[in-house]
Amino acid sequence: MSEFQQKCSIIGRDRLAPDVFRLTLQAPKIAAEAQPGQFVMVRVIDGLDPLLRRPFSIHRSCADGSISLLFKVLGKGTAMLARRCVGDELDLVGPLGNGFDFSDERPVCLIGGGMGIAPLLFLAEQLHSTGRATEKDHILLGARTKDELTPLADEFSALGYTVQLATDDGSIGRKGFIPDLLGFVLPTVEQVYTCGPHLMMENVVRQCQQAEVHCQVSLETHMACGIGACLGCTVNGKRGLVRVCQQGPVFNADHLEWSLV
Repeated sequence: MSEFQQKCSIIGRDRLAPDVFRLTLQAPKIAAEAQPGQFVMVRVIDGLDPLLRRPFSIHRSCADGSISLLFKVLGKGTAMLARRCVGDELDLVGPLGNGFDFSDERPVCLIGGGMGIAPLLFLAEQLHSTGRATEKDHILLGARTKDELTPLADEFSALGYTVQLATDDGSIGRKGFIPDLLGFVLPTVEQVYTCGPHLMMENVVRQCQQAEVHCQVSLETHMACGIGACLGCTVNGKRGLVRVCQQGPVFNADHLEWSLV
């Protein structure tokens, strides 16, 4: 898989919630090679502060050569990124890492929590493009509030998926945590894909293991280089340390030591 460093123009900027943004960038080389689950490293500003690039899942990749990034403002870097405007350029490196394996027709369930929803829209769109019967697949999405969730949930529903929601405050869908809905879905699916907070994914993995349903996870970790050189994103695998940026971010859930991840 090729990777590129590109100066990419921002061609779209959407504020989906008070602190949730989506940027669309013209990145033809990256878009042509990107697979669901991969990520890019972004230099948020042309300067030395912050010095390090930030990793972002590829939220969408389109035939027109554009990609989209979804993020929530959590610190200095994302705050600076949220202030970028249409017409600005960002320096990107990607696509990086290994993506999801979705080469068969088995009924699936996609489970996203918070900004872990980001790579799952790209996956859902790719699955839909194969012509599969998406009404047999399930999407479970969770977030803190309705405002964070509704715009994204609508995009999954538009593809024909069965979508169920959960929010911390009960403002839409079930009040509580999204893994609480998984037990009702597991008997009808053969493959689960998930991305989100660690505790959420650990809960999902445990349920999948008990039901003997295959599960792939996309890990969210801090990264400094994104290419496996710094070892800053290592986690514990069944056979020793693994680098999330290079051997992931998508893993077979059974290959990780969840008590130590």
